Amino acid sequence: MHMTLVPADSVWPSKCLLSLSMGTVGWRAAAVIGMDAKEIVLKAQILAGGRGKGVFDSGLKGGVHLTKDPAVVGELANKMLGFNLTTKQTPKDGVKVKTVMVAEALDISRETYFAILMDRACNGPVMVGSPQGGVDIEEVAASSPELIFKEVIDILDGVQDEQALRMAANLGFKGPLQRQAADQIKRLYDLFLKVDATQVEVNPLGETPEGQVVCFDAKINFDDNAEFRQKAVFAMDDMTESDPTETEAAKWDLKYIGLDGNIACFVNGAGLAMATCDIIDLHGGKPANFLDLGGGVKERQVYEAFKLLTADPKVEAILVNIFGGIVNCAIIANGITKACRELELKVPLVVRLEGTNVHEAKRILTESGLPITPAENLDDAAKKAVAAIRK
Repeated sequence: MHMTLVPADSVWPSKCLLSLSMGTVGWRAAAVIGMDAKEIVLKAQILAGGRGKGVFDSGLKGGVHLTKDPAVVGELANKMLGFNLTTKQTPKDGVKVKTVMVAEALDISRETYFAILMDRACNGPVMVGSPQGGVDIEEVAASSPELIFKEVIDILDGVQDEQALRMAANLGFKGPLQRQAADQIKRLYDLFLKVDATQVEVNPLGETPEGQVVCFDAKINFDDNAEFRQKAVFAMDDMTESDPTETEAAKWDLKYIGLDGNIACFVNGAGLAMATCDIIDLHGGKPANFLDLGGGVKERQVYEAFKLLTADPKVEAILVNIFGGIVNCAIIANGITKACRELELKVPLVVRLEGTNVHEAKRILTESGLPITPAENLDDAAKKAVAAIRK
C-alpha cells in the first residue's frame, strides 16, 4: 500500500499544524491566524503528482499556495475544498479535494535525497542517498551515478552511528548539520521498522538558512502483509480516489487492474495473468483487465469475479485460464456455472483448466449445458477468445 504521510514528530518540523477538511475551514483557519510562522503553505491532499501546476475548477490555479498573511488561509482553502483539482496525473475532470494540509513554510537553502527501502539483492533494508535532491532521483542515477550512495543495513544491528554519519557526510551536511542529519536518518529507520514499511523516501531532505535539517516531503510504502498489526496505519488509507472496481475486488481478495481492451482475463497467479495478457495481445486481441484469483480460492470469489468482469461495458469476451495446483479446478468450474446462470452471461466464455481435479471440472462444465468454449492450452484459449470477438 502507498500513502504520503508525515513521518514521526521527531523528524517532521514542529509546525506541520493541521489539515483543513470540508465544513471545518472557518474555525480551523482561525486557529492558524495565531500561529507563529513567517510564512504558511497550503497543499491540496490528493493522490496525484504535479499539484503545484494543477488547476481547480473553482478557477484557482495551483494546488500549493504560500502566504504570509494567516487571514487569507480560509479564503484559499475555500477555493480548494470541494473543488476538483486537475494535474498531469489526474483524470481529465480532476479529483475532488477533501483535505488541505496547512503548515509552516520554511526556506530551503539546500536539498538532498534520502531513502530506506527493502532490497532483494541485499536481503534486507538499504539506505540510498544523494546530495542532489528535490529532483527526479532516477535522472540523477542515470546522469551522475557517482552521486548515488548506498549503505546496507544489518537487520539485526540496525543503522550504526558511523553509517548514519557517513551517509550524512555523503549528502553534503557539514559541521553540526552532519550530526543533525545522522540523528534524523536513525529516527527514520526507527520509523521504517515501526510501521512495517517497505520504503521511506524523503525528497527533499533539506537544510534551512537557520541551520535546521528538515524532512520537507516524504513518501512511505507499507507492507500489505503487515496489515494485521498495522491497523491504525491501514485505517488511514483513503479509498475514495481508488478505482471502484479495484476496491470491490479487494473485498474478495482479488487482484484487479483495469486495462483498455475488450477480452476479460480471469486467471490464478500474477505471472500467469501477465502471460495471458501477453498471449492475447500476440494473437491480435487486447486484454480488458488483469485479474488474479490467487491461491486459496472459494466458489463465492469466482462468482464475484464474474460480476466484476461482466459489469465492465468494454468486455466482449471472457477468457478463464486456471492452472490448478493449490487451486481446485472443480471449485472454479462450480463458480463459473453458478455465475453464468445467475448473471445470465451474454458474452462468449472461453475456459482453459489444467491441474488439480481437472477431469471433474471439465465434467461439470460439459454437463452444465452452458455455451462455454473449452480450450486445451493457453495458446488455444487466446486464439478462441480473439476469434469469438471477431465473429
